[in-house]
Amino acid sequence: MKSTLPQKKEALIQVRDLTKIYSTAAGDFTALHGVNLDVFPGELLTIIGKSGAGKTTLINLVSGVDHITSGQVFINGQPIHEMDESRLATWRGRTLGMIYQSFYLMPGLNLINNILMPSDLSGLYKRDKAKARALELLRMVELEEHAYKYPSQISGGQQQRVAIARALVNDPPVIIADEPTGRLDSATAEVIFKIFEGLVAQGKTILMVSHDMNFANRSSRTLEIADGRIL
Repeated sequence: MKSTLPQKKEALIQVRDLTKIYSTAAGDFTALHGVNLDVFPGELLTIIGKSGAGKTTLINLVSGVDHITSGQVFINGQPIHEMDESRLATWRGRTLGMIYQSFYLMPGLNLINNILMPSDLSGLYKRDKAKARALELLRMVELEEHAYKYPSQISGGQQQRVAIARALVNDPPVIIADEPTGRLDSATAEVIFKIFEGLVAQGKTILMVSHDMNFANRSSRTLEIADGRIL
């Protein structure tokens, strides 16, 4: 059956009746139970909840990193739940900026080449234009002077700033962040959150998972998830 757009067309991210069931040796485990969610343009929406509540499962399904058992996900009108792996990879590289708690920088690449990876894979920009943008993003996160260093030569907080720059290199409208400050001290986490606030001011939309109630309370909106359900 061909999908139709949900009624709330103003929402940039639209999640409808999203369910995820994992098969385990002990039997089926339902990680998400029919979740419904709207995220609006220019919003910093934070999902909070205890470990195992379903936070990371939710954003992995929204981003297409994991397979949906049932339900629908639309981002900017695109039906993510209908895409095959090849189309998903292309769409994700051009539409989403992904930021993780563990940074996932390539140790054998200097910072600027780490930032350029999504651009190289998507082919959206010519190399010279992409490199100029990468340098601009390093300036934005105040790391321009470290452009040719390697990840092992900078701190964890600086690595997370590089990861943010990498997520922005293709100028995606949506940023998805999974515990982006989870491994950082409070002062460095504050720097990261201020960068997020600046991105929202520029019109970016951010969907974030966090344990940090300080940042959650400063978000545009906060939702809690428990036992795979939005409260």
